[in-house]
Amino acid sequence: MSELSDTSNDRESRWRALMASAQDGDHAAYGELLSDLFPVLRRFVLRKWPNAHDTEDVVQEILVSIHTVRQTYDRERPFTPWLMTIAARRVADAARSRYARGANETTVDVLPETFDGEGAKSEQETRDDRDVLRKAMAILPAGQREAIELIKIQGLSLDEASRVTGKSVGSLKVGIHRAIKAMRQALERIG
Repeated sequence: MSELSDTSNDRESRWRALMASAQDGDHAAYGELLSDLFPVLRRFVLRKWPNAHDTEDVVQEILVSIHTVRQTYDRERPFTPWLMTIAARRVADAARSRYARGANETTVDVLPETFDGEGAKSEQETRDDRDVLRKAMAILPAGQREAIELIKIQGLSLDEASRVTGKSVGSLKVGIHRAIKAMRQALERIG
């Protein structure tokens, strides 16, 4: 029993010294402290947290919290209660988050790539749709067509498309709006 408390006291003293050094800017001491804490926090989370596959995420959240608030540690006080308070709060946060997520989500084992039945398009119908879209784009003025191609097809941001074309973000937005309106009208006439 005394051997266990000696180990615990030694560990507490070591962690207090490492944290004090870390607060003074000693990066090596800080790294050593985090390395010491990781397995302890992992065991703590595994005891408290029912989902073993989320354990690493919760431990990382605890370590981020320690990093964020490390200057709040009072060197005159024990380190372990400060640490475990942070750990317990992050575990509680994770549980709340999981509960909220579980209340709003439905899980499925396998998501279907496509759906079967009459609603699914054949390859020919998909090709026909592409041809109709190409025809609708062909009627657009060059500037509008370029804006649609860059932003909607290639996936560039407005800023990226602005650099490529030399046009302002505002004029690209107007061009896209007008292009979509013109394409919609063309598709109604074609379809």
